[in-house]
Amino acid sequence: MGSMPPLCALLTTTPSRKYLSEVTRRVKESFGTPPAPAALAAKVRTLGPSMTRSMQRVAEAVAGDPAGCAALTVTGLAELTGTSEATVVRTARLLGYPGYRDLRLALAGLAAQQQSGRAPAITTDIAVDDPIADVVAKLAYDEQQTLADTAAGLDTVQLGAAVTALTTARRTDVYGVGASGLVAQDLTQKLLRIGLVAHAHSDPHLAVTNAVQLRAGDVAIAITHSGSTGDVIEPLRVAFERGATTVAITGRPDGPVSQYADHVLTTSTARESELRPAAMSSRTGQLLVVDCLFVGVAQRTYETAAPALSASYEALAHRHRS
Repeated sequence: MGSMPPLCALLTTTPSRKYLSEVTRRVKESFGTPPAPAALAAKVRTLGPSMTRSMQRVAEAVAGDPAGCAALTVTGLAELTGTSEATVVRTARLLGYPGYRDLRLALAGLAAQQQSGRAPAITTDIAVDDPIADVVAKLAYDEQQTLADTAAGLDTVQLGAAVTALTTARRTDVYGVGASGLVAQDLTQKLLRIGLVAHAHSDPHLAVTNAVQLRAGDVAIAITHSGSTGDVIEPLRVAFERGATTVAITGRPDGPVSQYADHVLTTSTARESELRPAAMSSRTGQLLVVDCLFVGVAQRTYETAAPALSASYEALAHRHRS
């Protein structure tokens, strides 16, 4: 009988500990760095709406009781949530962890942070008959939470790459409609003030006709909380196909917009309510990302950005004098 082929030998031989550790290392590298414990709740809030109902039950359980879930095996968590072990593992991976063991470690870390004296979350639903002082307090808390969640979940590697592209871009086009269109205007106004060429497009026809003119060395940015706004995705697709560097600022990193984005910057959002729809709550996280992009570009181009900012300030100063 001839020698056994290498593949067959591998299948019939018990893998060594060294081999298994190498496989584990490669799997973890494919996922990148798992989210920090503090970012776990933010990831659940951001990705929850795009999960299946069974995965949502797992995600809600780990975010709601990290200490209790950290003590459970994968089988125990599956039984607690009425799901399967496979669903638990899939949920862990969607949240950014290579496996359930890594998720348990994050849960233990989050539980330790909560036990160290962090204030408990407050209910932020705004009722029609709430006193205005309560409205102010609830909105302020929501805004703070959204900013913290966005900062915790923001991929700084992707952010840095987007800043690099903007710094050297021949021109930058930014697409957004509705509330996201206001954020697009905010970003372009900031870039213009430091001497860069930037345009905001809220008209989908003009956005596409302008995207056709883009090429390698240009940047196109799509801002869409849902990740599925067709009027924003279409010009980004055209820009992507023309060779421009493309960036998506979205609350749904698994949405359709991401397939045409070289870099994805994820935002968080406060919970929707009758008096505060997603269009309002998503804007806070988007503006934080926009400010991060702008400051990053201003740092890289400081020698030209600082004089440009001073010149624009001086040009408008007389309008602010009484």
